[in-house]
Amino acid sequence: MIIFHRTAAIAPGKGQEAWKFANDISETFKSITGVELTLMMPLSGNPHRITWRAQYDDLAALDAAQAKSMQDEGYLNAVSDAAHLFIAGSAIDQMWRTM
Repeated sequence: MIIFHRTAAIAPGKGQEAWKFANDISETFKSITGVELTLMMPLSGNPHRITWRAQYDDLAALDAAQAKSMQDEGYLNAVSDAAHLFIAGSAIDQMWRTM
């Protein structure tokens, strides 16, 4: 099993908008790929972050879902339009394998 995390820091004063976007884009991603995203917030450290978490059977499934989302013009436009909600350069992606 592959666990994918994407974390981004919310821009100052954009918390409410960022959380709305996070929920909306999660629903959009699921409608495109069939993959459910779990939203998470930190319990320590910088509290102004959002993490999206997804589970995949293997790397091929992750690649297929990302390819579908990258081919969807509506998804790409929504992500681009929301750039101002996050601090530039703050996004961090991680992939973990269950043992």
